[in-house]
Amino acid sequence: MKRRRLLSGAVCVILAWSFLSCAGTTKEVRKKQGEASRNLGEAYMQEGRYTAALKELLEAKKQIPDDPYLQNDLGLTYLAKEKPEMAIEHFKEAVRLNPDYAPARNNLGVAYMAAENWDSAIAAFEEVSEDLLYATPHFPLTNMGWAYYNKGKFRDAVAYFQEALEIEPKYIIALRNLGITYMSMKKYRDAIDTFEKAIDLTPRFPPLYMDLAQAYAAIRDSQSALQTYKKVIALFPQSDFAEEAKKKAGEILLRTSG
Repeated sequence: MKRRRLLSGAVCVILAWSFLSCAGTTKEVRKKQGEASRNLGEAYMQEGRYTAALKELLEAKKQIPDDPYLQNDLGLTYLAKEKPEMAIEHFKEAVRLNPDYAPARNNLGVAYMAAENWDSAIAAFEEVSEDLLYATPHFPLTNMGWAYYNKGKFRDAVAYFQEALEIEPKYIIALRNLGITYMSMKKYRDAIDTFEKAIDLTPRFPPLYMDLAQAYAAIRDSQSALQTYKKVIALFPQSDFAEEAKKKAGEILLRTSG
């Protein structure tokens, strides 16, 4: 009888161990399946196939809902599909799951900007910019500057763009946004200097030429504006920018000939 009890106990232990082992194996399989779907979704994102990406990421969510990287991917996909409110929820979840996930917090700020919630965006960017371990602080600083620009606080915007450029002097987005802010402040000479510096760094970016021509037009330097528009036409002949430049150049010629 005693031996029978011992055998029964051994069988129970084996069964329990088998159950736990199977449960662990099932959990690991689900995790791997979820990660595979997440990786495929990320590949679709890189190709710009956001509907296909969303399908894979939602499939991954069934398997690994507590993965902060997946939540961040979902936020980026919804943001690309112009659904900022849905993006905000996923970025919030990514940060909740990993409070040290600075890129997700920066993306949360970007989503708030897309929703034109400037104050919430600024709060998110401030937290990222204060993270001493964040490798690219010029990103949130530039984003913060743009949020202040949209609030009409141009001096604050300039200060943040300049701080970003102290960290990364070749960051074209900060340079362009600084020039645009100078334009709004009617500091046209400063805008011209900024746009010219940006063009020297990135000569194949047509919006900078359009910005520069506009700045020249603002100080009534029609000749320089006209020459800048001609550069756009020559450098980017098949683009929408070239068509716009032809239109603007024609307006200058008509105005100056009259």
